[in-house]
Amino acid sequence: MSEFEEPRIRPLPADEWDDRIAEALVSMMPAERANPKESGNLLATLVRHPDLAGAYLPFNAYLLRNSRLSPRAREVAILRVAHRTQCRYLWSHHVSIALETGLTVPEMIEIRVEQCSDEKDELVVRAVDDLARYYKIAQPTWSRLCQHFSDEELMDLVVTIGGYFALAMVVSSLQIEEDET
Repeated sequence: MSEFEEPRIRPLPADEWDDRIAEALVSMMPAERANPKESGNLLATLVRHPDLAGAYLPFNAYLLRNSRLSPRAREVAILRVAHRTQCRYLWSHHVSIALETGLTVPEMIEIRVEQCSDEKDELVVRAVDDLARYYKIAQPTWSRLCQHFSDEELMDLVVTIGGYFALAMVVSSLQIEEDET
């Protein structure tokens, strides 16, 4: 988001947080962290619509915590989506997570420039690019992915990529500000 873009929908102010908001966030964070400061601008904005947040966040929590994808493959996919959609918010939030999964800064640069030295990373990047271009994974990419991923992992890969494309659209359309560090 450029410095000239104001949020279209602002995060819910702290004095408006109640038990319904904490309930909507339960799948993403412990109750003691369910506040505007610790939840960040994205979640603090989503809870303006508690029913939507309550339905969406368990899905997102699945993608982050319970997906059959390895944490590395998940983060490669998310970082490539963040790059393709120019979503700095998602990129900045997932760099530290990616580092925890073992991705290095040079590998993250490779993800941006589509020149991954790791074959599985390169296939995940290609899957993201195929879905962005064709709304499906092209057969040559799919055939190669099948050599490295189970059916469940492939399903989680497609859903993770689609889920994060959708989230990037939300962040960009609502013009959610990056969190202060």
